[in-house]
Amino acid sequence: MVVSNTSPLIALAEIGLLHLVPKLYGTISLPGAVFDEITVAGAGAPGADEIRDAEFVVTVTLEDTPLLRALTMELDAGEAEAIACAVQSRADWLLIDERRGRSIAEKLGVRVIGTLGILIAAKRGGQLAEVKPALNELRERAGFWMSNDLMQRALLAASET
Repeated sequence: MVVSNTSPLIALAEIGLLHLVPKLYGTISLPGAVFDEITVAGAGAPGADEIRDAEFVVTVTLEDTPLLRALTMELDAGEAEAIACAVQSRADWLLIDERRGRSIAEKLGVRVIGTLGILIAAKRGGQLAEVKPALNELRERAGFWMSNDLMQRALLAASET
């Protein structure tokens, strides 16, 4: 099972690579807050229609639990629900980019992967020829922030240096 937060899906949609997600992970679960962030709050933005209509997306309604309430005090609703969903369902992966959310999820025993990791996995799996053009598109077209050091580490991991 794979759970996703908003940012990896939006970032990949903005550069035309959202199709990589089901190829790599099959069906993904989106908590209600994440689904709403993408399809309602983000209506008209890249990814909104694709996610709303995607057969590879399953929406999940979470019960109000002490974990969810604690996470909501620390993070935005989408991140909190994504992490709680991943913990409760014992997800194989949580797709998430935000540093604080990733750190909290990892402390709770959840394996995380972000947009750059998805791109690297896609290259390793033969779904993407090169990572560098996608990284450049993320920076230039999607406004995705990454340090030069992070970009170099991603290129190294993708065997492109």
